[in-house]
Amino acid sequence: MTEQELKLHECYKFCQNRIKTATGGFIPEIAVILGSGLGAFADGIEVVATIPYSDIPGFPTSTVPGHNGRYVFGYVGKIAVVIMQGRVHWYEGYDMSDVVLPVRLTRLMGAEKLLLTNAVGSVNLDFKPGDFMLIRDHISSFVANPLRGGNFDSLGVRFPDMSDIYSEKLRKIITKTAKEQGLNLREGVYLQTPGPSFETPAEIKMYRLLGADVVGMSTACDAIAARHAGFEIAGISSVSNLGCGISDRPLSHAEVLEAADKSAPVFKSLLRAVITAVAE
Repeated sequence: MTEQELKLHECYKFCQNRIKTATGGFIPEIAVILGSGLGAFADGIEVVATIPYSDIPGFPTSTVPGHNGRYVFGYVGKIAVVIMQGRVHWYEGYDMSDVVLPVRLTRLMGAEKLLLTNAVGSVNLDFKPGDFMLIRDHISSFVANPLRGGNFDSLGVRFPDMSDIYSEKLRKIITKTAKEQGLNLREGVYLQTPGPSFETPAEIKMYRLLGADVVGMSTACDAIAARHAGFEIAGISSVSNLGCGISDRPLSHAEVLEAADKSAPVFKSLLRAVITAVAE
């Protein structure tokens, strides 16, 4: 095993012991990552156990406002879920292998489906704050690939296919669910940047030319590692602001959190319905 693989398995042993002590045994069916300002969803489920990231030896901890930094285990209806209430980012200074360690850990816990969420800036001129976008594909060329280095043979193959990284099957289910909720769910391409600075107007124009619809500082790396580990993946973005240069307003993280808070009630309702639908 590689050093990172050993670290992953040590984290897994710690979490399993904590979960067994708290619940007697818990195997999640679905894993969910909650992005900036979206963490409150985890407080509304039937919680059976929590593990702060800071309790796990060697585990990366979130330093960003709006990211609580803990695993929440519980039920949405009868569906067993593990929720990452906040994520860690490459721009926080972690190695990319540490950034994706949390999502790999949820796979070892037994989850088979992964729902990714995030707050994003709009690159597409037709999108506006308050919209939700189903991720069809992503562009990760501006950040380090999380599979670089020794392969985790216990998780997946050296050269994994990414042609259906965001499951078409799950996308169809989510689109149908959104319509039943009365939501006009957009669909498009997510582009991940390194961060933490927001993009320049020229960069936003370039991303649009490349085919991106929204931009953020996470998610694509998680999706790559998750696909490598055998997850079936879907992603939903909450549009919190217009990309730099599209409007006259300067960008700030406070604006992102404020917009996410406004969208939270609709988002929570959609996510609960999506979890129920994709589990069937």
